[in-house]
Amino acid sequence: MKALTSFFDRMVQRYLPDAFLFAIILTFIVFILGMGVMGSTAIEMTQYWGDGFWNLLAFAMQMSLIVITGYILANTPLVKRLLAKISTLANSPGQAIILVTFVAAIACLINYGFGLVVGALLAIHVAKRVPSVDYRLLMASAYSGFLLWHGGLSGSIPLLIATPDHFLQDTIGTVPVTETLFSGFNIFIVVTLLITLPLLNRFLMKSRDPLNNTDASTWKSEDTEPEEEAPAKDDMTPAERLENSQIISLLIGAMGLSFIVYHFVQNGFDLNINIVNFIFLFLGVIFHKTPRRFLTSVTGAVKNVGGIIIQFPFYAGIMGMMVASGLSQEMSMWFVSISTEYTLPLFTFISAGIVNFFVPSGGGQWAVQGPIMIPAALEIGADTAKTAMAVAWGDAWTNMIQPFWALPLLAIAGLKVRDIMGFCVMILLYSFIPISIGLLFF
Repeated sequence: MKALTSFFDRMVQRYLPDAFLFAIILTFIVFILGMGVMGSTAIEMTQYWGDGFWNLLAFAMQMSLIVITGYILANTPLVKRLLAKISTLANSPGQAIILVTFVAAIACLINYGFGLVVGALLAIHVAKRVPSVDYRLLMASAYSGFLLWHGGLSGSIPLLIATPDHFLQDTIGTVPVTETLFSGFNIFIVVTLLITLPLLNRFLMKSRDPLNNTDASTWKSEDTEPEEEAPAKDDMTPAERLENSQIISLLIGAMGLSFIVYHFVQNGFDLNINIVNFIFLFLGVIFHKTPRRFLTSVTGAVKNVGGIIIQFPFYAGIMGMMVASGLSQEMSMWFVSISTEYTLPLFTFISAGIVNFFVPSGGGQWAVQGPIMIPAALEIGADTAKTAMAVAWGDAWTNMIQPFWALPLLAIAGLKVRDIMGFCVMILLYSFIPISIGLLFF
């Protein structure tokens, strides 16, 4: 294990480019495959790419806000004290790795955006408390919790097919979450990963190269300490009084909290990405007490989202080429052709993991693969609910080595994708085992 982990870490450090270049390389790969496999012309592939380029603008804004609002909230004295208190549970590097992995996994089971931010911010506080911990492995551990998101309460595929009038209702009807999220096979996978991932990451500490100092104390991680505010002047102008008014923050904060209560009363425990951003934003407004302190924190937060803003359109272009050229359908149909009623969920999971490299959005991937995999499951007598969850787990599985979802965490951590990806390869290889067992035997 030590030799294997060290090998992947060295290879990734040496050959994996920056996340932006990774997206460009994927663009070229899909462009060439579209022409070579599907027979599309260069002009057609360029058209597919350009037509899809801006299709993730709303999602890019959501993910940018998850980073910004999470940073703002963490930059408040109250939340800083809370994270610092949780971090006191770790007194050694091994405990630090286990704590961050477990908390991040639980948070991602609640909501994927919430989990990404909480995992990264807790890791920073833990690194300050245990400076001898391997900072790169600590952040990889925080990201590993994201592996569980599609089996949790914010899983887009199981929630979509449980919603009336979804686009495949005429094919499979409405599938309750008792058959997907709360099924025996999904509970087995979630519980197994929740217990073993912290232990795996703790074990990966042994792969540390003593000649390569990666202690947290040597990294300049993003500091979440709030800046000291200058005392309010007695001779403030009317504009300055407004900027330093606690009443204004309380009033708009109360309005935001009122809507949050209304949302949950009307919709139940619907913790989607928009309401998570809404909660983070208005708690940040209230906890910062004045508009001036809030805006100061915003200024520090926006510098973290450049990678998301510039890279997500490239992934949207990749998705456009995959779908319009028929390449994603061709990949899926090949796996269907070699499947039986028992093996279809497993091969669906593997195919979804491959497609996820090029269509790294759970909802987008279901729109691509659902209309192929579900009719195939019905035709050969496979379990449709399990097949749908196989797409969900495939989407989550290769997120471990797909920089798309790591961008928010890396922005907060101050790391490059190559810094954590060597460890994430090991997490990917291990997690294949419990997911496959759950899909085959439960």
